[in-house]
Amino acid sequence: MFIRSDQAGPIYQQLYRRMREAILRGELQPGARLPATRTLAEDAGVSRNTILLVYDQLRAEGYVEGHVGAGTFVARELPDDVLRPAPRTARVDEAAPPPLGISAYANRARIILSPVAAPSAANLRYDFRYGLPGVAEFPRDIWRRLLARQAKRFSSETSRYADPAGLPRLRQVIAEYLRRARAVDCDESRVIVVNGSQQALDLIARTLIDPGNRVLVEDPHYLGAREVFQAAGARLVPCPIDDDGLDIERAPKAAGQARLAYVTPSHQFPTGAVMPLARRLALLAWARKSGAYVIEDDYDSEFRYGGRPVEAVQALDTTGQVIYVGTMSKTLFPALRIGFLVLPSPLVKPVLAIKHLSDRHTATLQQSILADFIGEGYFERHVRRARTQNARRRAALLDALARIFGDKVVVQGSNAGLHLVAWFRDRPAVDTARIVDAAAAGGIGVYPINPYYLSEPPSAGLLLGYAAMSEREIDAGIRLLGRVLG
Repeated sequence: MFIRSDQAGPIYQQLYRRMREAILRGELQPGARLPATRTLAEDAGVSRNTILLVYDQLRAEGYVEGHVGAGTFVARELPDDVLRPAPRTARVDEAAPPPLGISAYANRARIILSPVAAPSAANLRYDFRYGLPGVAEFPRDIWRRLLARQAKRFSSETSRYADPAGLPRLRQVIAEYLRRARAVDCDESRVIVVNGSQQALDLIARTLIDPGNRVLVEDPHYLGAREVFQAAGARLVPCPIDDDGLDIERAPKAAGQARLAYVTPSHQFPTGAVMPLARRLALLAWARKSGAYVIEDDYDSEFRYGGRPVEAVQALDTTGQVIYVGTMSKTLFPALRIGFLVLPSPLVKPVLAIKHLSDRHTATLQQSILADFIGEGYFERHVRRARTQNARRRAALLDALARIFGDKVVVQGSNAGLHLVAWFRDRPAVDTARIVDAAAAGGIGVYPINPYYLSEPPSAGLLLGYAAMSEREIDAGIRLLGRVLG
């Protein structure tokens, strides 16, 4: 037991005060056995008689009690329990900065980070949570077999620290897939494996943003991107979107000084708009003129249900100004925590340096399994199957919304992705919270669009995910929502 003296008065009084404080603060719990006097004397560097004086004083005041042959124990009922100081583990004001101070970056992150409130899944019969892929069609047996294979290959070589860029085999198959599926111009030397797209955005922000730099963002936009940029000290320049996504011609004048533009062109988050070719080319022309980088977040482009697929913005880039971000969270499962970056060549070394400092490297076992999963054709087979299943779920949701709400609800962004937006055009944006609360009280999880806007939404709007639900659940959930909302 370590006892710190307070250098005030005789040593036995100092030790007495410290032990009394430890008892009152709960560091020594009621009923706890105290060290033997000889042991404590040796630990404290004092005579045994000094410790006997301390124990006698504590016993006389009722803080400890002795049992013959058993030792000395903290009393189970303390004499001045009402005056007991608050334990050190007492809850403090988490909004207040630590007394010794934190960095400007940490303070910005502390203030900015505000997760979107969500109803408890345990209380929901039907949960239209967006961003979750379906699990029913995931090939568990194949994944389990690949995991077992990699476990058998485990050796001193595969258990060592790895390249922060990712395993070469995984980077190679990702590059091959992106060239084939998205026409992305890349090779494995420019592919960086990261712990999800959120880390990708953080690495980009740390590489390119200094406090005060401007970043052009869609309005509305992905909240995780906004928080990363603001934590880095960026000044956001919001640009309104329409049914064709971001229109750079409508960007505010301040966009001319932007260091970055963040866009989700293949399935705008959260509205689902798809940016046509003309606007993609205009965005690239703006980037060349402004000397800015474009972050293309291609988070769920695999799931498209109508119209001809549009190639990635990165595929149209001829000057090396597009940073491509992808993730496995929507196509496989979020807990995998694997995403990837395709970087312009000049950014590879600085991003790798920052990633090395951040986490050294992404977990190699998961990378090895994923490399086999993609390289042996299972990934694209799974995507095709999931796309078919999600198309059916999407159709069930569209049918239920039309049947239950009719022209009171306008649907946006239903041609791609894993969610859509339902606009209640006869209700103002301020009603969204009441709709969400009423639905949650009825056992239905629906999610507001308001947090993703810097401006005011045009009306009450809900994000409705469908990939993690069955068609029967979708239909029943919307029927119940209709009854709850009257």
